[in-house]
Order: sequence, then structure tokens, then C-alpha cells
Amino acid sequence: MDTNLHSPGRRLIEMRIEHADLDATIDRLTAQSPADELLMRRLKKRRLALRDQLARLELALDPKEPA
Repeated sequence: MDTNLHSPGRRLIEMRIEHADLDATIDRLTAQSPADELLMRRLKKRRLALRDQLARLELALDPKEPA
């Protein structure tokens, strides 16, 4: 594995972990009643932005078409 702390591959792993953590947090808060709606919206917005960043980084690391 690349030992560079700022490599795109490492950033991809960190982003996937953060996305999984957000999923778990959202699931846990959804089970609570009453849920903090403002917090839920912020977490979901962050999760969506992170998913978009993941998609862009994955595409940059593994483009589907040759350049």
C-alpha cells in the first residue's frame, strides 16, 4: 500500500470510512424519537457531498476511457 499520507488512494479510503460512519450515525439517529431534523438534514447533505466527491475521485483514479 502507498505510504504517502496524502495519496489519492489513501484519501479514497478515508472518504469511504467517513461515508460509512455517516451512514451509521444517520441510522442511529433515525431510530431515536424524536430525531433532530436539522442535524439529520446536515448529516444527509454531508453524506451526499461526500458521495459525489468519492465518485469524482474514483473516476480520476480509474477512468473508464483511455485518455
